[in-house]
Amino acid sequence: MKKILSLVLALCMMLCMASAAMAEGTYELALVTDIGTIDDKSFNQGSWEGLVQYATENNISHKYYQPAEKSTDAYLDSIALAVEGGAKVVVTPGYLFAEPIYLAQDMYPDVHFILIDGTPASADGDTRTNANVAPVIYAEQAVGYLAGYAAVKEGYTKLGFMGGMAVPAVVKYGYGFVQGAEDAAKDLGLAEISLNYHYTGNFDATPENQAMAAAWYNDGIEIIFACGGAVGNSVMAAAEAANGKVIGVDVDQSSESESVVISAMKGLSASVYQILTAYYEGSFPGGETILMDHTNNGVSLSMASSKLVNFTQADYDALFAKLGEISIPDDTTAASADQLPVEIVKVSLY
Repeated sequence: MKKILSLVLALCMMLCMASAAMAEGTYELALVTDIGTIDDKSFNQGSWEGLVQYATENNISHKYYQPAEKSTDAYLDSIALAVEGGAKVVVTPGYLFAEPIYLAQDMYPDVHFILIDGTPASADGDTRTNANVAPVIYAEQAVGYLAGYAAVKEGYTKLGFMGGMAVPAVVKYGYGFVQGAEDAAKDLGLAEISLNYHYTGNFDATPENQAMAAAWYNDGIEIIFACGGAVGNSVMAAAEAANGKVIGVDVDQSSESESVVISAMKGLSASVYQILTAYYEGSFPGGETILMDHTNNGVSLSMASSKLVNFTQADYDALFAKLGEISIPDDTTAASADQLPVEIVKVSLY
């Protein structure tokens, strides 16, 4: 009898140890990056920081997964790894996850997804958001407007906008930037402002992107709003060589380069943190798109680290308070940036 009892106890200990080992290899919260990394000083990092903050405060296991390439299949492979690893909630930052999440929401109905910067959409354009998906979009046009206004108020009259891929979030940043510059020019009584406008077609730091930014600076462009993830690194490198200035994007990028005078920020970390809080409180906001704008800490300029002198905190506060009254073009208003309703800003497409 004693031998049997000993065997039972030993078996129980082995099962407990095996269970503990399995638990150590699981991660309840997961983030899958797009083509960037979690330290990209952009939306991957901002989203990851929100996840880490919540997980750390609540002692929840967490991990990130980085796809091997930029493709729907690669993104789905990483999502599968996260689910196999025990993820209950998967955060996917970036518009490029629209199709993968459209598919994953059916493949993993018991897993919840937070889709940053987009909404689920199939390759043929069908859109559907299941109850296990919380898509988050931002009013990029509003913070782009703030950035454009601030640049002109500071005294810059030769501007540049260099976006990455022409996805809605990037386009809205650019259109808002143009409109903000236009309104500031009117308020200051300026006759004309020039603005170079270009989409690189990627979110990478490349010699080609740096060369174009360098050419702009050499031609007299004073400040470039860089909206394309690692494209910003190319612009910053060119700015440092030419003593030019940069407006950062998505998060406060002032620590990346002395050339960054201010950043147009989205509340990425706060968004992820808020939705995770709701999930664990039993009120996951799935099935409907969440808009983060000036009313809920969704967008802002990095005034705490601003290097601007003429555009003051008082200027910012007054302008921010008026955002709800200002009509700012979004990605459906014009077919191209040079078709925006401006009079003073002269847009040159590249």
